[in-house]
Amino acid sequence: MLRVHFTAEDFARIRFAPRPAPLQELHAALTTAVIRRGGPPLFAPWRGRVLRSLPAAAGPLADLVPAGRPPSFLDVVGDTVADGFERIRATNPSLVRVELERVHGAVSAPRWIRGLYAGDETAWHTLRRAQQAAFETVLAPVWSVVQDLHRQEFTRYALTVAEHGVAAALTGLAPGSLLHGGLWKWPGAAPDRDVCLDGRGLVLVPTFHHPQGPLLHDTPGRPAVLTYPAGAGPPPSAEGPVVSAEALGALLGRTRLEALVLLATPHTTTSLARALHVSNATASSHAAALRSAGMATTTRTGRSVTHQRTALGTLVAGDRPAVRPLPDRRAD
Repeated sequence: MLRVHFTAEDFARIRFAPRPAPLQELHAALTTAVIRRGGPPLFAPWRGRVLRSLPAAAGPLADLVPAGRPPSFLDVVGDTVADGFERIRATNPSLVRVELERVHGAVSAPRWIRGLYAGDETAWHTLRRAQQAAFETVLAPVWSVVQDLHRQEFTRYALTVAEHGVAAALTGLAPGSLLHGGLWKWPGAAPDRDVCLDGRGLVLVPTFHHPQGPLLHDTPGRPAVLTYPAGAGPPPSAEGPVVSAEALGALLGRTRLEALVLLATPHTTTSLARALHVSNATASSHAAALRSAGMATTTRTGRSVTHQRTALGTLVAGDRPAVRPLPDRRAD
């Protein structure tokens, strides 16, 4: 069982990664493919393809996890592979040494691994090249799919927080988990451990390549990072469906999604209603729902009310165009 201990300050510092983190998703995928080989049967064909296709340049990554215990400094949340690597490279050398000695135990580490905590740039280049090679093989072909899936999960979480609160959103990530007071219990998570956040906060990162419980990364001096499985299906396929406007519309409601797309530019309630072909009252209701979820703002100037989407709203809407023409929905 995983037990996460929160303070009041930690609850105020919970955040959801706004975009998928390439290296975090890569580490989850490699954990599933190489380290934890159980899981649903649907993962078996994917695992076979990954193991057959990994290039020799990715081989050094195996040296970092000799017993299936990756060093914690690898777990960073960056928007790109390069950004993630730079965050790893900035890790305090003493932490790099402690973590590498922890995962290797009494076994002598390969020379290039020892070079990491010695500051050898050749060793760090080896790590960077291995991560890039693995990403290009395992994730690059499906990265646009991962981005769409992440956007959908982000939206679901944001709406749950807006409508039901943080406690419901957290326990919704792990069916069967319990949050009471400042303790979040996640049954079935292995190994059995307690993690005290102590004011550092928690970053939530969904993964679409790891079906077996959470991966919680607890690095001293950093917010804890909880990578949790989102969805029970097989890993995304380059040929598989992406999160379409229809799928996101099913989550928000088609008219509300169209309102969110339109609010890329400011609209009064009247102009929004006219564009959606709904009544002013319905347009106002959609704007209010988006506002409560943090996806839109409303400003009043005299008798005029103007709505516009927020950065979160832009993230959720992506670059989807508004659908036109629309049928008259004044009966909505």
